[in-house]
Amino acid sequence: MLTKTIQDTYILWKEQAVSDPDLRAELTAMAGDEARIEDAFYRNLAFGTGGLRGVIGAGTNRMNVYTVAKASQGLANYVLSTHTAQNNRESAAPRIAISFDSRIKSDLFSQIAAGVFAANGIDVFIYPELMPTPCLSYAVRALRCDAGIMVTASHNPSKYNGYKVYGPDGCQITTEAAAAILKEIEALDPFRDVKQISFEEGLSNAGRKDTAAGSIEYIGEDVYTAFIEEVKKQSLLGDTPVSRDDAIVYTPLNGTGLKPVLRALRESGYSNITVVKEQEQPDGHFPTCPYPNPEIREAMQLGIEYAARTGADLLLATDPDCDRVGIAVRAPKTEGVAAASSDGSEAVSPEDYILLSGNETGVLLLDYVCSRRQALGTMPEDPVFVKTIVTTDMAERIAEHYGVRTVNVLTGFKYIGEQIGLLEKAGHADSYILGFEESYGYLSGNYVRDKDAVDGAFLICEMFSYYKSQGISLPEKLAELYRTYGYSLNTLHSTEFDGSEGFRKMQSIMQGFRGESAPTAFGGLAIERALDYATGIDGLPTSDVLKYFLEGGTSVVVRPSGTEPKLKVYISVSAPNKAAAEASEQAIYTDLAARFA
Repeated sequence: MLTKTIQDTYILWKEQAVSDPDLRAELTAMAGDEARIEDAFYRNLAFGTGGLRGVIGAGTNRMNVYTVAKASQGLANYVLSTHTAQNNRESAAPRIAISFDSRIKSDLFSQIAAGVFAANGIDVFIYPELMPTPCLSYAVRALRCDAGIMVTASHNPSKYNGYKVYGPDGCQITTEAAAAILKEIEALDPFRDVKQISFEEGLSNAGRKDTAAGSIEYIGEDVYTAFIEEVKKQSLLGDTPVSRDDAIVYTPLNGTGLKPVLRALRESGYSNITVVKEQEQPDGHFPTCPYPNPEIREAMQLGIEYAARTGADLLLATDPDCDRVGIAVRAPKTEGVAAASSDGSEAVSPEDYILLSGNETGVLLLDYVCSRRQALGTMPEDPVFVKTIVTTDMAERIAEHYGVRTVNVLTGFKYIGEQIGLLEKAGHADSYILGFEESYGYLSGNYVRDKDAVDGAFLICEMFSYYKSQGISLPEKLAELYRTYGYSLNTLHSTEFDGSEGFRKMQSIMQGFRGESAPTAFGGLAIERALDYATGIDGLPTSDVLKYFLEGGTSVVVRPSGTEPKLKVYISVSAPNKAAAEASEQAIYTDLAARFA
């Protein structure tokens, strides 16, 4: 039976949520379905350092024009209370930058947010068309804004949308800022307390002096071009001659990456790029890849088929908001089997392609960046590499080999961006040479403060071309790194816990890891040390994360996702060879999975 609070909230929404016909129809259709009503109203959509993310639909636990407007009013209140005039700007009014991706209602949600900000006297700068997340991070700093929002649900299925919030440093907001904004949001009634003007009215306010409302202006082409130029500056080829006409396949997975990725590559001389036609144009329904995540083969399959047809050695795929990039590469032929030629004259099968994980691509990029900087004489005096605690420890061994200092941070690229900011404040921004996380996020420059798949795609193509000119494939280079630094197997397992009951179960499981039933071993390997980041470790913010160090150099991390109803398990196995590593990993995960049943 529904609680009185849930029932009353549902009735209020039926009466008040009248501006969106989609919501009116959904609220009416809910009548009598208590389970559906409870799931839509049992809580307010969670707001944290990742902003908002949820299923699109009616209810307090859904992404809709009312939850977006309420969050925007809370953010507006926070910005107004913390804003200080900047002397190097032509206006003392607060500023917020906005970008959006291809998801369902992303354009509408971005316009709703802009109208709320403008109604509160905040000037808004919004891209005139969908743009990647890193372009938003860049615009926040380039336009000297107080905050920024990116309307996206990253790589979630099409039923989701979200709302990332950025601070004036171009990073996603800190834990402290998120808590302050949440306090503002929770104090609001979505139907009474939200100030709002239309998007069109905000556009008409540009240049006016006779209104207290802020203006809405489109971000100019010059900002976008400056971003592309920063990406191209990340080149590490120098005068080294390489061919840029090898066949490459690219898919933006119906997201935002098409224009910026192709522009950066083509302006750098890449002339043989085939785009996956079915996934070329923005489409929030993602008809050919229901789960548009370049980490999984299903999302990459159509691109792999294109690669096989064209004989390409490399497939690139960026997620909908183009902050993550995944790759598939043609595996080296086994001894005694002729390799397919690069022009595709011999038969090439989709089965000939393998996906490289975020960790594998990351260590390849780290070694490439370090080796090329040494060769070009551009390695800074105190080079710094930043990674998350769930990212492969093999990266630290590579960094140490090149004399590069490794900084470990909590999961989330915002913490990598934060480290860039700290280096900048200390006058050492150029010490940063690379940051990456196992979830396919990479950044080699300090021009933005979030992962950048435009930069990632650019560097991967350059690395591919550089090794190809030496007759080395990326799998062969990776095998060389394993021989040098030891074999490492890193896996990620996610278990979904949907709805209110799932949320409660996920909390109970995490409590079990800390209680009397806390584990002492996984897969027959004794736990030698356990770190509970909820207590605050090594100066890092508190976080609901547990890391176990097992005998033999293996580690396990367990944490709830900050943006999805999932528990995530990261297993990093060190072993003499692949077979031994896989057997150990399977035994460890079997023990862990039993706790999730």
